[in-house]
Amino acid sequence: MRTVPYDPSIEALVRRRDAAFGRGTKLFYDTPLHLVRGKGVHVFDAGGRRYVDMYNNVPCVGHAHPRIVEAMAAQQATLNTHSRYLHESAIELAERLTGLQRVTDCAIFSCSGTEAVEVAMRMAQIATGARGIVCTNHTYHGNNAVVGALTNLGEDDRSHPHLRAFPFPETLRPIAPGLSGAELADAYVARLGAAIDDLKANGSGFAALILCPILANEGLPDVPDGFMEKAVRLVKAASGLIIADEVQAGYGRTGQWWGYDAVGLVPDIVATGKPMGAGLPLAATTGLRDLIEGFRAETRYFNTFAASPLQGAVGLAVIDVLESEGMIDNAREVGALLKAGLTERAWHWDVLADVRGTGLFLVAEFVDAKGEPDSAPASAVVSGLRERGFLTSIDGAFNNMVKIRPPLPLPMEEANAFLDAFDAVMLDLHG
Repeated sequence: MRTVPYDPSIEALVRRRDAAFGRGTKLFYDTPLHLVRGKGVHVFDAGGRRYVDMYNNVPCVGHAHPRIVEAMAAQQATLNTHSRYLHESAIELAERLTGLQRVTDCAIFSCSGTEAVEVAMRMAQIATGARGIVCTNHTYHGNNAVVGALTNLGEDDRSHPHLRAFPFPETLRPIAPGLSGAELADAYVARLGAAIDDLKANGSGFAALILCPILANEGLPDVPDGFMEKAVRLVKAASGLIIADEVQAGYGRTGQWWGYDAVGLVPDIVATGKPMGAGLPLAATTGLRDLIEGFRAETRYFNTFAASPLQGAVGLAVIDVLESEGMIDNAREVGALLKAGLTERAWHWDVLADVRGTGLFLVAEFVDAKGEPDSAPASAVVSGLRERGFLTSIDGAFNNMVKIRPPLPLPMEEANAFLDAFDAVMLDLHG
């Protein structure tokens, strides 16, 4: 297999970075990649080499899209100020966003998915009068102390009195063998119910279930039939709310506007982020009017940099581009080609155990000879793809999955070229 040539300038830049940021700051790849420019679905390194970006969902409409750049520059050159002045652009963005979601009325803007999720959790707690939040046991929703406590929270973890986890639902490695789809869904719902009951028993009460509708960080598992519907019924019977974290699933990623549409879920509160600003920090928490206004009355929340004229202008431009350039349809069509191609390849290599996902969000799961999760071949494939000009990463509960999540305008020809590169890497590694 080809290797990345040694570049002393990279080593020097890493040392400078460690000195400026503090050692321990994460970088992709054993030999880090120094990117200097992006255009469309491509990024370019300092030496001028072009890569196909198969990973980054923040520039959802493509890197440096001219309409986004124009909107950003024009608004910044005109006015960008505090949200406590009247300005039309952020108001219109809230109207457009909630109209697209169909299940929400009002929006609270912020600057990151972490902030949006924290607002969602506090909103649910205020609305229900309870504090308890349930998540899956291999999730990620953000970085601060409150939201970060959800990350990979174990089912038996009692270090956070108001948080509980249950096993994420999946069919590949079910929590009980030999069950039918309906029985397996019931088994996972029972574990969800046990988490809710535990919160009620310790005095926290139950405010909400939070989940990414497509369970992105769990590895896009195939969920037992009926689970979502049964889970919603249980949550509602327990007087809780459903928070959909659409930071990764939303904005057309699945070939539909929202991940909750892809799985048949109707949330009470929706958190969005990353792709909303195509690189500009922009996030939102949306819900029905009584939830939003109840939160505002209780907290008097504001965010200096949120609901700004700049956020409004850029957020509107992103929606306009997605709608006018057919990018969501493209995600559905190109994603189907990629998934079919990778699934066909799973028949050729035993180490490639499964291919899952929808639209332009896919994972390829790798295992060892015994069928157990194996991170080594996944990491090797990611490195091999980088050497052939395609950027991916690893993900999943066991870090044994190649994560494929490109900008939505990925052309068919680049998808086919990725499949060819995948074949070459697999032949190098496994013959």
